[in-house]
Amino acid sequence: MPLDPTPGPSPEGEGGVSDNIRTATNLLMGISDTPRLDAELLMAHALGVERQDVLLDPARYDVPELYAHLIARRMAHEPIAYIVGYRDFWTLRIAVGPGVLIPRPDSETLVEACLDLARERGAGWPSRVLDLGTGPGSLLLAVLSEFPAATGLGVDISEQALAYARDNAEELGMASRTVFRSGDWAAGIDGRFDLILCNPPYIGDDEQLMPDVADHEPAGALFAGPDGLDDYRRIIPELPRLLVPGGVAILEIGATQHISVRQLAEAAGFAVACRQDLGGRDRALLLTRA
Repeated sequence: MPLDPTPGPSPEGEGGVSDNIRTATNLLMGISDTPRLDAELLMAHALGVERQDVLLDPARYDVPELYAHLIARRMAHEPIAYIVGYRDFWTLRIAVGPGVLIPRPDSETLVEACLDLARERGAGWPSRVLDLGTGPGSLLLAVLSEFPAATGLGVDISEQALAYARDNAEELGMASRTVFRSGDWAAGIDGRFDLILCNPPYIGDDEQLMPDVADHEPAGALFAGPDGLDDYRRIIPELPRLLVPGGVAILEIGATQHISVRQLAEAAGFAVACRQDLGGRDRALLLTRA
């Protein structure tokens, strides 16, 4: 089956867009958990249109020469988000690239928790938001998109990630409400915040990851010591001085880390609640002063 450009307008059959997507799907079955989606996204990217446009009327398009090259990159385990240059997160399109952690749908659990808290606390909450380890700004920008009166500070040790975060804030119309700056977790941060978000590295150094992740995404944003808890040990003791009275910190955790991180938080004087992701896995801990 072809993965080649079809000269001139091509009927939907041998050599057409749908046929190439089917072929690419078969090629990607051993590479990806979502081979059909990957094939469709890469076709849309090659054509310079949205995926739904391809799905609604595939016969409208000719197969671009670029498509075979994009499929080859994906077969080499390059993440889809790096190939197309973005990942959709919450309701936003977040630009990403090599050297930057790709946002995951599981992290949307933290945004959902913020919305639930806001319903409990009423209008005006949160006012000031801090995102530690902001990466390309995914969590901070998603939360600020839901609270138009709020402002936010995003901190990351990676200048490459911060460049993406600033560009994303500009593209999404939130540059005036955000500040992004270089920092090592909470070191040097003054002031207090109603809400602190944090998705730190939490993978143990010896854990095996899929090639898409291990060979492409930045190790510094993934691994955190033998038990994956090194960064929690640094972050949690700093949180009390950064939260206003009644403030909340929401930390993403690995699915097996609930008890370990809870113990660290309780030792720092926090009451802890846990939220599950859509797969029913423990994903976020909500820390308030006991």
